[in-house]
Amino acid sequence: MNRKYASVLLIAALALMSLAGLGCQKLKARDELNKGVRAFRNGAYPAAVEHFKTAIALDPSYPVARAYLATSYMMQYIPGAESEENLRMAQAAHEEFLKVLEADPKNVNAMLAIAQLYFNQKKLDEAEQWYKKALEVNPNDKTAYYTLGVIAWTKTFQPRMKARADLGMRPEDPGPLRDKKVREQLRKTNLPVIEAGMAALEKALALDKEYDDAMAYMNLLYRERADLQDTVEEYKKDIEMADKWVDRTLETKKLKASRMPTAGGIVSGQ
Repeated sequence: MNRKYASVLLIAALALMSLAGLGCQKLKARDELNKGVRAFRNGAYPAAVEHFKTAIALDPSYPVARAYLATSYMMQYIPGAESEENLRMAQAAHEEFLKVLEADPKNVNAMLAIAQLYFNQKKLDEAEQWYKKALEVNPNDKTAYYTLGVIAWTKTFQPRMKARADLGMRPEDPGPLRDKKVREQLRKTNLPVIEAGMAALEKALALDKEYDDAMAYMNLLYRERADLQDTVEEYKKDIEMADKWVDRTLETKKLKASRMPTAGGIVSGQ
């Protein structure tokens, strides 16, 4: 056998060995993924994290393992708890979801997960930004539009309540805010947020006409806007609209309840 031919055979053999090794690594990675998924489904998230980390170490390009790893961190995060360990879980989830997006920039599930994490951390501006990014990819996500409405109300409610308290107005006192200067200042900051929230909720309701949670927040945002009006008449119009949304919410809930199967499996009203 001449030397050149022997060299070719050696290179080919090494290549086959390398491919076989890669195949073995991928099989091991898949096995670790399966173990991680089982742990995840059983709520054993710390164990799941270790299996997913091992799967990624064996196959760094394994996107499913990366997504599961990020979600396992997220499941361990407790909204409102400020311990270092809890904050580390949130940060680890953020980092892993961002890595998912590095590999797949249009992964809407990763975008929504980041948005939800920010929302749970009360980082409302960042949450709003990520929900909007997700809607650019999937403009038919009613829940994302709804959450933008929730964010709008969350941003505007406390400043209005503080303004009422500072003016000696109780929550149940009729509006609008009594002081024109305070009202104008709050209108400047709150009204654009309120109107953007209403627009988002309208889009949610266009996608689901029976979205009662979105209806409930339309009611709340009308009440936010009412206090910013210049006249009692304008205030009353907004409160009247808010009350109509309350009625519509209750009617929709009753309608949905009437469609629920009874104990005998028969839908009410049939």
